[in-house]
Amino acid sequence: MLTLEYVRSKSASKLAGLFPVVKAAAEALIDRCYNRGIPIVITQGLRTIAEQDELYALGRTKPGSIVTNARGGYSNHNFGMAIDFALLMPDGKAVSWDMKRDGNCNGTADWHEIVTEAKALGFAWGGDWYSFKDYPHFEMTFGLTCAQLRAGKTPTQAQIDEAHARITKLKGEDCEMTAEEKAAFKTLQETVEAQAKRIATLEAGAKMAEIPVWAVDACVAAKRAGAVDTTAGGSYDFYRLITVMYRRGFFDVKEVA
Repeated sequence: MLTLEYVRSKSASKLAGLFPVVKAAAEALIDRCYNRGIPIVITQGLRTIAEQDELYALGRTKPGSIVTNARGGYSNHNFGMAIDFALLMPDGKAVSWDMKRDGNCNGTADWHEIVTEAKALGFAWGGDWYSFKDYPHFEMTFGLTCAQLRAGKTPTQAQIDEAHARITKLKGEDCEMTAEEKAAFKTLQETVEAQAKRIATLEAGAKMAEIPVWAVDACVAAKRAGAVDTTAGGSYDFYRLITVMYRRGFFDVKEVA
């Protein structure tokens, strides 16, 4: 099973350069998806103007398919306000954009669960766009347009604080156990339950249906002396101990008094 540390490391280079609160939200998204049993990898974060122009050229002035309608400076990636993601496969190397995959086998497509988590963290999803839907894309623009970002405008401190508060709240709700910890706890529960059943079986097997004939006098003396409340349902060792004590005179009523 992939560790959370490994999954985080796969995205580390793509998170560098993101607007700080967007980076925090992306990190929280990785963790929360992992806790759902869905490892993801961030495939794109900050993108330079030159890189954006290269992508824009595909399918236009360069061979390939059109992948974006945004020139350099017209994508939120260029300002560290957006991320793209993919599903990380169990081998920890391959990635997938299969939107129907249900890797955690809970009856819901992993992609849908990721989108739900991202929106809870404050991201907008490219799959909701009316035209040129971008299904692997999330962005957090705080209502700013690319034109405003190009002009140097940034989110207000109040907006940043609100976003951080949302992330912190969700982290608090999910910090009790990771997927690995939950799996380990489940194993521990199963072990405890199995041991409890075994102990109950052994205890039941140790009880004798009737008091052995050779221990009857000892049991009567022990009850009379107030040493025990009941002698029913005892084990062989119990009756043996009572008998030894009886023969040594421990239940002599006169001595006890």
